[in-house]
Amino acid sequence: MASFRQHGNGWQARVRRKGTPDQTKSFLSLQDAHKWARSVEIEIDRGTYVDTSNAQKTTMAELIERYIEDVLPRMKGEIEDRIRLNAIKKHPACKIRVSNLTPTVMGKYRDERLTKVSSGTVIRELAYLSSIINHARREWGINIDNPIRMVRKPQSPQGRDRILSTSERRALLVAVKPAGRRNVWLEPVVKFALETAMRRGELLSLRWNNIDLNRRTALLETTKNGERRLVPLSSSAIDILNNLPRHIGGEVFPVSACALAAMFNRAIVRAGISNFRFHDLRHTAITDLAKKLPNLLELSAVSGHKSLKMLQRYYHPNAEELAQKLG
Repeated sequence: MASFRQHGNGWQARVRRKGTPDQTKSFLSLQDAHKWARSVEIEIDRGTYVDTSNAQKTTMAELIERYIEDVLPRMKGEIEDRIRLNAIKKHPACKIRVSNLTPTVMGKYRDERLTKVSSGTVIRELAYLSSIINHARREWGINIDNPIRMVRKPQSPQGRDRILSTSERRALLVAVKPAGRRNVWLEPVVKFALETAMRRGELLSLRWNNIDLNRRTALLETTKNGERRLVPLSSSAIDILNNLPRHIGGEVFPVSACALAAMFNRAIVRAGISNFRFHDLRHTAITDLAKKLPNLLELSAVSGHKSLKMLQRYYHPNAEELAQKLG
């Protein structure tokens, strides 16, 4: 049954039902308190009541903060994700209680962000928020519908097809050579990326105890799709490894992701190359490997792609070369 008591300038209603936690809520008027109590009692009796008290006192920013502290440390991309989520939680939409988040609110968030960042970035941010809300519903007792499911996503940007030309490759390899205060690890990591088509995270997680120089293989313990992968190494890749000093920590390339990104960006400027990212080295490498490995199964074994559709996003054949093959 329900009970009511004066609470400050208003009234607090409390609903008790056997087998159900007490439900309380405060109102300005006694009449509103009675209406709420009756509706809760009916829903409990029908078995349709959903406790939204946690959602009513928790903001989206607080959910993000809890996710950063409790969940993120167990994920591979913790460092980059922590930076992104700390930026997202500062948005005014994240100051709203999650019980008040609606598709309209999130639609306005989408539209406002599209004026500042690319559609790809907005898609990723909405995916982040949706994932956090779903986790909160499953694990933390935050009982709300996920409003992002009802939000129209921006059109996905066209996949990048940027690869190095022959002249750009030469300029880049000159720009990454050690000179003065330049980091000595930049040149070998760029050359190794072009030989193996490994992702940046895979390169930086590579350890000497997972490399077999005799069998010419490198074992990646963790990859983007969560599976181990044995990568075959070319003779050039083996030469790069043989010329590397051994770091006491066991890493093949003892460089942080942030440091590598900064060094690479400076090298791109020195080389006079525009619109090129570190990940585009993977596009370039896979396009080169496709000339040596026309069998798609063999190519995907090197690149680590599970589907032909994903592999097609990275393989960029030269139309003139294909025309010559046609005769």
